[in-house]
Amino acid sequence: MPIDAAKALAAEPRSGEISWDRKDVLLYHLGLGAGVPATDPDELRYTLESRLHVLPSFATVAGNGSPGVISGLSMPGVDVDLARVLHGGQSLTLHRPIPVEGTATATGRIAAVHDKGKAAVLVMRTEVTDADGPLWTNDAQIFVRGEGGWGGDRGPSSLPHSRLRSSGGTPTEPPAGEPDRTVEKRLREDQALLYRLSGDWNPLHADPEFAKVAGFDRPILHGLCTYGITLKAVVDTLLGGDVSRVRSYTTRFAGVVYPGETLRIRMWRQAGAVRVAVSAVERDDAPVLADTVVEHS
Repeated sequence: MPIDAAKALAAEPRSGEISWDRKDVLLYHLGLGAGVPATDPDELRYTLESRLHVLPSFATVAGNGSPGVISGLSMPGVDVDLARVLHGGQSLTLHRPIPVEGTATATGRIAAVHDKGKAAVLVMRTEVTDADGPLWTNDAQIFVRGEGGWGGDRGPSSLPHSRLRSSGGTPTEPPAGEPDRTVEKRLREDQALLYRLSGDWNPLHADPEFAKVAGFDRPILHGLCTYGITLKAVVDTLLGGDVSRVRSYTTRFAGVVYPGETLRIRMWRQAGAVRVAVSAVERDDAPVLADTVVEHS
């Protein structure tokens, strides 16, 4: 069996030093589409080093995103085909604001392995600390098609990807009523090519032939790119542009996004949180992100 759950869970955590600087932060923000209009003072907070703040979702790529989704696939007990892998969901907890430049220790491990019958879900946890203490904790849900069925723990009933709904997952509906804010974001045709420069080199997002093998008409956008674009929309519209207010950010990747499409980002205010639903406008509002919550101060 390609996934040995017991071995994966028992494996020693992997730790390594990561570092980032202003250029990494600027590149990440540009990969999300920041800087339009280029002279907008609100956008300059993402694109000009003298005014720079760090969007919290940068935590998913800091140090080139390692350890992360790809490194999790090389952990003991895990041996899978990259073409069968999808990123099912992501949770981020901020312990304090991310500095513009930094060096830290990232420790990664497999925190859970779920048997969904027709697939397996690995939860890859990364904890990052620097000299001043904890910075952030990332949980990435890695969905591996065709690797379930060994009789293991099924985990949460909500499945991490819409392609699995036939296996019994129940997607959560967005809140009732009209959203407090709606933002539409048109993606560049080369959005995935820009975003991958921050460290996610999976050919699914660039190579048409690889995308076909994986079952897609053409390369798809990184789920974490949509994740970052969505958080930026929430910060800019409902949190007064203050990135330090974000406490945590969770989502489930409910469907694919193709570069060049338009994202419709709907936001509902709640006590200490913003609920979000994201869809692809050109495909009849096909769901893209679901079960999405930004907790804030």
